[in-house]
Amino acid sequence: MKTKMFKPTVLALSLFAAGASFAGEIEVLHWWTSGGEAKAASALKLTLQQKGDRWKDFAVAGGGGDSAMTVLKSRVVSGNAPSAAQIKGPSIQEWAQEGVLANMDDVAKAEKWDESLPKVVSDIMKYKGHYVAVPVNVHRVNWLWANPEVFKKAGVKVPTTWDEFFTAAEALKKAGVTPVAHGGQNWQDFTTFEAVALGVGGTDFYKKALVQRDAATLSSPTMEKVLTTFKKVKDYTDKNAPGRDWNLATAMVINGQAGMQIMGDWAKGEFLAAGKTPGKDFVCVPAPGTDKAYTFNVDSFAMFKLKDKANIEAQKHLAAAIMAPQFQEVFNLNKGSIPVRLNMPMDKFDDCAKTSSKDFVATSKSGALLPSIAHGMAVPSAAEGAMKDAVSQFWNDDKMTAKDAMAKIASAAKAQ
Repeated sequence: MKTKMFKPTVLALSLFAAGASFAGEIEVLHWWTSGGEAKAASALKLTLQQKGDRWKDFAVAGGGGDSAMTVLKSRVVSGNAPSAAQIKGPSIQEWAQEGVLANMDDVAKAEKWDESLPKVVSDIMKYKGHYVAVPVNVHRVNWLWANPEVFKKAGVKVPTTWDEFFTAAEALKKAGVTPVAHGGQNWQDFTTFEAVALGVGGTDFYKKALVQRDAATLSSPTMEKVLTTFKKVKDYTDKNAPGRDWNLATAMVINGQAGMQIMGDWAKGEFLAAGKTPGKDFVCVPAPGTDKAYTFNVDSFAMFKLKDKANIEAQKHLAAAIMAPQFQEVFNLNKGSIPVRLNMPMDKFDDCAKTSSKDFVATSKSGALLPSIAHGMAVPSAAEGAMKDAVSQFWNDDKMTAKDAMAKIASAAKAQ
C-alpha cells in the first residue's frame, strides 16, 4: 500500500525555508522497529528527508528496556544527546528537571498545540508550563475484548457491568472455555486492577486513590470492594496464566479458547493481523462500568537540548511533523491507536478506533480522561513499580486479605 504523505504545515514550510541551506541531522531514539510502527517511522523519515534533513536512527528493538535508558543517560551526560527520545508520562518531568530538554514553545504556538490537545495530555508534555515533548498517539487502556461466537454458545451477552461480567464468566466456564484470558505479569495484573478500580469506584475515586495516591482513599471501604472484585476475576483465569505474554492471551480470545480479555487497544492489532473484523469476529467495549471514562497511554518524544543551529532547526521540523494531522493519521492507522489531536477526521479508521476517538473527545470535556498507572502515565516510576508489585502480590497470594493488600498498596504509593 502506498503511504500517503502529508503536506507541510505553514510552520514547517517557514522552518524549511530558513534552514534549507544548511540541512540538519535528526537522531531519534525510538522503538518503532516492527510491523506498522516501522512503516510509520519510514513515513516520518521520508517527510523530514524531503525537507532536507538527515535522519539518523537510534532504534531499540523489543520495546525499550533499561539498557536503552542507560545508553540515553550516558549520551546525555557526555553532552551528546539525540535530537529526540521516546519517553512518556512523569519520566518527561524527571528528564526536564535535569535541565536537558529543549523548549518547543515556538513550534507549539505556531502549530496551536494547546488548542489541539486535551489539557490533561498537554500538561504531561510540559515542564513549568513550557512544551518539552511531543505526543504521537493515544491508546485507550480500559477496553474489554470479546469473542461474540463464544458468548453466543454460552448463551450470555458481552458485559457492561461487573455483575454482568461475573454472570457471563460463570456461563463461559460452564461452556468449557476460559472466561478471562490473562497474562500473569505485573503490568497486566495492574491493567486489570485499574480497570476494576475505575469501574467499581468511579472517576473521582480513581483520581484520588491512584493518581493523587491519597492515603485515606487507598484505605477506604471502596478500595476494599475494588480489591475483592479484582481478586474474584482471577477465579476465571486459567492455571497457565502466570508469565504469559499479553498477545498470547489475546490469541486465546481470537481462537475461541477464551471469552474475553481486559487489555489496551494494541490488542486490536492481533485481531486484525488474524484477519478478524471488528463488530463481527470480535467485540470491543469499555471495561465494565467504565463507559463514561477513558484511561489513556500516550506515546511521546522528549526533545533534548542541542548546540548545532541546523540540528535545532531539524528538531523543530520533527516536532511539527509529529503533530501534523496527516502524520497523526498515517501513524495511528498503522499502530492501532488513535490520533492525539482532538476532532481529527476518523473516516479511514475502524469502528473500535471511531468509538475510542469519540470517547476521547467526550472525556476530555467531562474530566474523565485519566492517565493509566499501569502504562507509566500517572505516577513517578518508583511509586508505579512498588504499587504494581503490591497488586501482583495480592493477585498471586490466595492467603492475603483485601485489608492486607490495602496496607501494602498505601505504603507502596508513598514511594518517590
